[in-house]
Amino acid sequence: MLKVGELAQRSGLTVRTLHHYDAIGLLTPSGRSESGYRLYSPADVQRLHGIQALRHMGLPLAHIGELLQDVGLDPKRVLAQQLHALDVQIQQATELRGRLALMHDGLVAGAQPDMGNWLETLALMSTYGKYFSAAELKRIFERWPLVAHEWIALTEQVHAAMQRRLPPDADEVQRLANRWMALMLEWMEGDMDLMDRWGHMYRHEPSAHSLNHAPSGAMIEFMECAIALRLEVLGRYFTREELSQLGFVTARQWQALEDEVQALLANQAEPHGPDAMQALGHWARLMDQLCRGSATLQARLLAAHAAEPLLHAGSWLSPAVRGFIGAAAAAHAQEHRAAHA
Repeated sequence: MLKVGELAQRSGLTVRTLHHYDAIGLLTPSGRSESGYRLYSPADVQRLHGIQALRHMGLPLAHIGELLQDVGLDPKRVLAQQLHALDVQIQQATELRGRLALMHDGLVAGAQPDMGNWLETLALMSTYGKYFSAAELKRIFERWPLVAHEWIALTEQVHAAMQRRLPPDADEVQRLANRWMALMLEWMEGDMDLMDRWGHMYRHEPSAHSLNHAPSGAMIEFMECAIALRLEVLGRYFTREELSQLGFVTARQWQALEDEVQALLANQAEPHGPDAMQALGHWARLMDQLCRGSATLQARLLAAHAAEPLLHAGSWLSPAVRGFIGAAAAAHAQEHRAAHA
């Protein structure tokens, strides 16, 4: 039998800790000396070793007491519970580290936060954290420089359209809506889920409006009305799932094709010439990128744009360029039929 001081010395615990274990019923000594000192048996020592092992695994004292009272204790179940608890802690710690790194790197605030904008940055991070993980936020804000210049210019044009009180179905507004959607897709790498959550956040979190070049609530509402018209029309040809399967082509890519064909028009190039076939191939590659190689989606998308004036109005390519591409496609089809006649 060991006295409390002897057990404390051998176990590396304090006498006070052993007294506490006794008080809460976790480790009650088997006997007492004539003078009232606690005496611990070999079985008590063995129980203490179990308590220490479980404490090292991170279990709280209350849980340890419950486990040691369970005569049918399954060690594998205990280990599984602790592994799960550790996984949760690791996930939480990783998420916290990611958010702190974002703030440290200035990806949210746009610059290293100082005491002047520290609280604003914390509030903004809290708002973003309701909708996105740290990894998603890192991805979003690291891609922001890719679209920042075009986005600022676009919001200025949208503001001008709002000042002129143009309706959502106006050709100019529809072109702006098309650019808005394309820039969002480029920014979010075509991830419709991220786009939906970003839009949901701005609809429900006024604190995120007008920060870091973000549009105002009024501008978001204006653009959403215009975009809703486009989506309503597209909904006649595609399901929501099919729309999510579409890829994206950047404004710069469409502009490069526009410039290429405009140069051919200025030089009065023939639609059946080699330069026209090269431009047609350029257009076909962009369409393949947009439709992710699906001939079915491409056929329906072309049919929608041909039949719907609203989609036609928001097209990236000018009427003259679309006409030239159409003539080149017809010439190519005719040559193909002649070659196989």
